[in-house]
Amino acid sequence: MKQFSEGAVRHRKLIMILALLLCAASLFAMLQVEVSYDMSEYLPPDAPTRKALDLLASPMPNLQLYLPGVSPEDSLHEKEALEGIRGVLDVIWLDDSIDLRGIPFEVIDPETAAPFYSDGPLFQLTLDEKTLSGTVKLIRERYPAALLKGTAADSAEQINGTMPQVASIMLYVLPLCLLILILATRHWVEPILFLITIGAAILLNEGSNIIFGRISYITRACAALLQLAVSIDYAVFLLHRFNELRDEGMPPAEAMKLAMRKASSAIAASALTTVFGFLALILMDFSLGKDMGLVLAKGVLLSYLSVMVLLPAVAVAGVKWIDRTLHRSFMPSFKRSSRLVLRFAAPLAVVVILVLPLAFIAQRQNVFLYGSGGMHSPDSPVRLEQNRIEARFGSGRMMLLMVPSGDRAREAALGKALKEVPEVRSVMSYADTVSPYIPPEVLDETASGAFYQPGYARFILNVNTPDEGKEAFRIADRLKETAEALYPGKTHLLGESTVNQDLMKTITGDSLKVLLAGLLSIGLVLLVTFRSFSIPLILLMVIQGSIWLNMGLPYFQGSHLNYIGYLIVSSVQLGATVDYGILLSQRYLEGRRNMPPREAASWALSVSAGSILPPAMILTLAGSILGMMVNKNGIISEMGIIIGRGAAISCGMVLLVLPQILVWCDGLIRRTTMKSGKE
Repeated sequence: MKQFSEGAVRHRKLIMILALLLCAASLFAMLQVEVSYDMSEYLPPDAPTRKALDLLASPMPNLQLYLPGVSPEDSLHEKEALEGIRGVLDVIWLDDSIDLRGIPFEVIDPETAAPFYSDGPLFQLTLDEKTLSGTVKLIRERYPAALLKGTAADSAEQINGTMPQVASIMLYVLPLCLLILILATRHWVEPILFLITIGAAILLNEGSNIIFGRISYITRACAALLQLAVSIDYAVFLLHRFNELRDEGMPPAEAMKLAMRKASSAIAASALTTVFGFLALILMDFSLGKDMGLVLAKGVLLSYLSVMVLLPAVAVAGVKWIDRTLHRSFMPSFKRSSRLVLRFAAPLAVVVILVLPLAFIAQRQNVFLYGSGGMHSPDSPVRLEQNRIEARFGSGRMMLLMVPSGDRAREAALGKALKEVPEVRSVMSYADTVSPYIPPEVLDETASGAFYQPGYARFILNVNTPDEGKEAFRIADRLKETAEALYPGKTHLLGESTVNQDLMKTITGDSLKVLLAGLLSIGLVLLVTFRSFSIPLILLMVIQGSIWLNMGLPYFQGSHLNYIGYLIVSSVQLGATVDYGILLSQRYLEGRRNMPPREAASWALSVSAGSILPPAMILTLAGSILGMMVNKNGIISEMGIIIGRGAAISCGMVLLVLPQILVWCDGLIRRTTMKSGKE
């Protein structure tokens, strides 16, 4: 570290020039990174939905469009108009199964017409995924009164609504971060140096995502904000050490070299615990975890390098500006409050320990959402439109069933069997729409193309089903069983509910792996850092208890929780907030060299609270603002709220409960901790 610190300070001009060039390149590279809005892309290859999607020769309908007030006659003209809109690949309506030009609409069986018309037509559209958001925008411009529902409407809302919201979040977060950092520092310029350092790391992380080519919209929405919130404390730790040494009279360059050596172990331990917390996500079979885990872990490593390389260069180069902007400390002394905390810590710790088993049980009883059901908040425009359509047509959703082609009699029998399933409102297949007796080869491809692809016959089903939940999964299983009776082991069913069913099975199986990997890897870092068997267990117990308290609250509130967010937030809270415990525990061990346990705990709390509170406040505010600002997206909004709340709970547990636990376990700690040679 000595040679590294000397090199970083000596070559500071070169470092700043290289950082500027890399940031400029990253700004260009980040614009080339594609963003995925389809959660089914992240299913494992052996998931039934993934296999079906790989077989699909042409896309299935992904948008329902309701035009209230349009007559049946005008509906045919509107269908032709829709087919002419750029990006619309196919439009399905009642006339695809009944010749409406030869049969008056009034004589059609009402039950047959109900899924397609109710004071206006309900069209099933297939939109090109590459131009999806633009096509939805064109449809809305042409039909201002139209109501939209489906995965295409969901994705378009994320592209056109959520991402602009995310882009504006920094306008609110940065001023608040500056305010918190001003309170935590003694120079007006220091907060700007922090934001320059972490801002450069964020740009490098966003640009280096080009190595992945494509990342999820959830990752893109959360990565920059979380990177800022979980790594700003590295810069605070280093510059605090630098200022302490400057106060002792050391020249700036020498003070920075020594500060880097003194702070390196604490910063490295904090960074590694966060990195391992995120890397645990890559063990998920649901590869969104890998997507987010790699991006966030890479971001934390880049923040660490930026703090240890760029910040020393910038701080030493700008030391004159730092000195000119000295101000009195706004951070209060925590000596009196630390003694007060220790006075009431024992009963508080007892209460928390008694509550933790209840919190553990509560968080396991949560009602989870696994897919698109949690994508939008209940009051979002797209969810309100969906409710209006379902109020008139029911929870009708298009599903696609594929079976081996070549036996049209069996296809006709399957169509008949599917119609007997109570929730199936209509079945469109070659046998139903054309005839099981007419070979498709003798017809124009436009007449059979929707119902056949190489090797497979396609059945387009309109099913009265929710998008997820026990009822939705029961219906999906019933449809699979019906098809399997005639085509054992050779059927493929696609739809929102089947995607969500596979998400549930995949993500639920990932839970234990992610938890154990995070705990073991972070525990190993703590073991090496403290050279103690007991301190890692104590810290992990405190932070994991904070996670149980955080995740148990939705159960008592009676609210649903998205399982994707649950796993990701647990890893974020574990990796990011264990830093607070590391700092306080290190100070406690330092105090125990010449103080009794209770005094050491009080002293450790008084000297570490000022360093713990600013990053905890930043993470709490960043998460809360993410939750409030991205209110159009239920998953991201929920993640933000829970991350912010989790940071506050972890901070409270570390500052209010951990000191007393360290006092109680002092004898165990001293027996299970190796001597450092300084004690």
